[in-house]
Amino acid sequence: MDLKDYRSSLIGNEDERAVSPVIGVILMVAITVILAAVIAAFVLDLGQGQSANAQAGLGFETTAQDDTSTNDAAEGEVRITINSIQRADSFSVSADNVDGGSTESAPSTSGTSSFSEVGDTASVSNLENGDTVTVTATYDGSSTVIGTYTHEV
Repeated sequence: MDLKDYRSSLIGNEDERAVSPVIGVILMVAITVILAAVIAAFVLDLGQGQSANAQAGLGFETTAQDDTSTNDAAEGEVRITINSIQRADSFSVSADNVDGGSTESAPSTSGTSSFSEVGDTASVSNLENGDTVTVTATYDGSSTVIGTYTHEV
């Protein structure tokens, strides 16, 4: 028995043997590239560069009161209560007097200047129709408006 014939019957001829090593090399290169990309993503922390916005739950409770000392038909007050805090370091409350108003009717804020826990409240009084109250929260140095209220009588 000739060993050359025996070997060619098991392995195949010279043209058929070249296909397997080429496919094997292509697969090894592809696996190496994929592994390098995964390792680079972990080492460079590519997914950690995004910051999260502040999140909190607010409740607005409003009261309207007659004001006979000014020409305005009515003024009001809104009480802001923190219902939940998911991500927030500090809060600020601001009010915009839409029509300019007089010093007497300018919105004023009272209560805690910074909410620190659930249940804290702040009040904004001397609100006229159309005035807007905005609550802004700060988380990791980034400010986000978490609630607005427009007073309507």
